[in-house]
Amino acid sequence: MITAKNIRKQYGDLEVLKGINLDIKKGEIVSIVGASGAGKTTLLQILGTLDKMSKNNDSSLIINNVRADKLSEKELAKFRNHHIGFIFQFHQLLPEFTAIENVCIPAFIKNTSKSEAEKRAKELLDFLGLSHRYHHKPNELSGGEQQRVAVARALMNKPAIIFADEPSGNLDSESAENLHNLFFKLRDEFGQTFVIVTHNKELAAMADRKIVMRDGNIVS
Repeated sequence: MITAKNIRKQYGDLEVLKGINLDIKKGEIVSIVGASGAGKTTLLQILGTLDKMSKNNDSSLIINNVRADKLSEKELAKFRNHHIGFIFQFHQLLPEFTAIENVCIPAFIKNTSKSEAEKRAKELLDFLGLSHRYHHKPNELSGGEQQRVAVARALMNKPAIIFADEPSGNLDSESAENLHNLFFKLRDEFGQTFVIVTHNKELAAMADRKIVMRDGNIVS
């Protein structure tokens, strides 16, 4: 599902990633852990095509059988919209839109019809226990509910891979546990691959595989 070879990232003289090699299988849930500054989020953003690796002749990034590092900006935006979902620590919901409108946004970018998008959004919100929250705006939702709306948005276009950056970092312990269990339920139900950067030891331990980073390298 993901094959990353010799991923490097430099900002001036600062080398943040020092030649990462990584293979992630379809349907696998992988956690990435390490101290602040280890390069976790930078790696996640490059794997998720939100950022680009530093140019290197023997570096490559293959996602879902596509050589992602060779795509143009326009091709990359389309690829990301069709194949990748993102969940962030701060849900990034648009405050002026309702739950269902927020969930529909990726589908509208994909030119899905309004009726089809809303049907899919309702199915997801129902699955996530939010059928009574369709028309509520983010400020009318609890933190856990906001994050579940963000999960629904990430799943909207049936992506092959979900990238999550500290998805439970802003939640209370009960909501965090519910979200963690939800990831595994989603994987079992829809077969998605999850790559999760987290400081949460329980979530990291639950994953199929835990990757530990230190100073821009994978150490275990």
